[in-house]
Amino acid sequence: MSELTDQQRRRIRREVTQRLSLRAPQEESLKRLAEVADLIDWRGEDDSQELLEEIQALYPSVESFEREFPSLCFALATGVGKTRLMGAFVAYLYLTGRSRNFFVLAPNTTIYAKLLEDFSRPSSPKYVFKGIAEFAQNPPTIVTGENWENATGLKLGEAVINIFNVDKINKEKGRIRSFRETLGESYFDILAGHADLVMLMDEAHRYRAKAAAKAVYELNPKLGLELTATPKTVGANGKDFKNVIYHYTLGQAMEDGFVKEPAVATREGFRKDQYDRDQLERIMLEDGVTYHEQVRVDLELYARETGHPLVHPFMLVVAKDTTHAGELKAYIESDAFFGGAYRGRVAEVHSNQG
Repeated sequence: MSELTDQQRRRIRREVTQRLSLRAPQEESLKRLAEVADLIDWRGEDDSQELLEEIQALYPSVESFEREFPSLCFALATGVGKTRLMGAFVAYLYLTGRSRNFFVLAPNTTIYAKLLEDFSRPSSPKYVFKGIAEFAQNPPTIVTGENWENATGLKLGEAVINIFNVDKINKEKGRIRSFRETLGESYFDILAGHADLVMLMDEAHRYRAKAAAKAVYELNPKLGLELTATPKTVGANGKDFKNVIYHYTLGQAMEDGFVKEPAVATREGFRKDQYDRDQLERIMLEDGVTYHEQVRVDLELYARETGHPLVHPFMLVVAKDTTHAGELKAYIESDAFFGGAYRGRVAEVHSNQG
């Protein structure tokens, strides 16, 4: 593909924005990626420090790449649409001839399964390339943690999107680095050999400081794109990311109407100082469930009156730690809490679960 003019690249960016119906923060993110892409030498080698200084001239918030390769973080509030944005990034870089090879990294099995669905199934309502005509005619080759040993199209000229769970690629790094007769060389060497490899790191804060991700970073991609709502490493001594090129906060998302403002259930004349900690906790749980049931009834009535699909509400309870979570679950499922009405209806989820 011959080098496009600035005008042609701007046209492609507008088309991707329109076809994917990008929201304003997604559109701004794509604009900033396009500006960075113009600074990169896609057919040669970049001086990392010079590239950093050029980006800093545009966006001073980028203090460091924090990698051996250029890597930038797009910090967008949950609910704005980071997966759709990843699709826009891939589409733009492919359509402008910058890259045909992509590596999408998921933090756990749940998000991995969601990414597979959204990137590989055109029939899915959340398919990230819906409206991109070039991909409708020639869908990208999707390589996964399940089919990589026999994947065809890894060396072809069309778009190839590799999707992996960080723990899986770490556990299988020995096999991934070893020669595979079906591929003619190792899977790792094929990926590392792509001079245009772009790595997209979903929920990057979850594994950025983990040793498990090291094997992936050794692919040394041309460009890393991190997406997260929390640009800070996980842990008691979490450190702020120094490579944030765009930050769209939860407050901005609520103000712009992309995220609903939370409802607050309160009691008139309530005196907090009249109760101990355990009593307060139980009162808050009871009030939360009472409001939850009101919403459930309202949604059922709305569905019957309008013919719209029934939406099932859920209640999120945040615990102090895993021990506290277990205690809350036991109480909510007990006879002491609404006569055991919620027994078997509580899901206990921890941040360290895959």
